[in-house]
Amino acid sequence: MSSTTGAACPHCGWPDGAEPFQVLSAHPTAAGGTLWTRCACGSLQARVVDGGGTRVVSRGRPTPAGC
Repeated sequence: MSSTTGAACPHCGWPDGAEPFQVLSAHPTAAGGTLWTRCACGSLQARVVDGGGTRVVSRGRPTPAGC
């Protein structure tokens, strides 16, 4: 999976271009697709996959320990 953002998770530093820690769901769209993923730190992410690559378009905070 390639990323067009070149960014990393602001909570743990996991590169956005790396394979997501966990894919929760994948949904096809007319332009490509949407992936809901979880980062290694527990942050929920929405990723858009299209002709330009893959990019994180929304990111939550990490889950508190023990949840």
